[in-house]
Amino acid sequence: MDLSQLCQREILTLSAQASVRQAAEMMRTHHVGALALTDPEDPTRVVGLVTDRDLVIHLLAQDRAPQEQSIGAFGTLHVIRVPGTATVHEAVQAMNQHGVRRIFITEPHGRLMGLLSLDDVLAQLAQELGGLAQALRIGIDLESSRTSPLFRPGEEGGMYLAQHEP
Repeated sequence: MDLSQLCQREILTLSAQASVRQAAEMMRTHHVGALALTDPEDPTRVVGLVTDRDLVIHLLAQDRAPQEQSIGAFGTLHVIRVPGTATVHEAVQAMNQHGVRRIFITEPHGRLMGLLSLDDVLAQLAQELGGLAQALRIGIDLESSRTSPLFRPGEEGGMYLAQHEP
């Protein structure tokens, strides 16, 4: 499965010059933890990403006044992009290399396609692991169904024999 099938296609954007309050309200209203920051002069061009964690660590924890700066001052202005044809493994490598939890996914010509979060990757891996666990259970059930216990009542204490099919 490639990343184009995993990424969130609806990306909320906000101008990098918007206020911190606007960003926080947008995150709360839409129940998201990240916003793509756009170029104030070209709203179609993504220039960065701001997360709820950025606001806590770079704003609240440093006791900075939110009304003094734009949201762009608190976000990451280095955009990490991975092609939609990449694998989950490649996405994880990019996240590790850059120390981020979210990456942008792009179309073949570089156009933004979506946003992939660590949560998206974990959900996919959990689903695959659940599938493997189910396969193991089915295998055990099939193996058990091929085993037919035989009971010989005439023998003392009785005895069960298992016959296995090839």
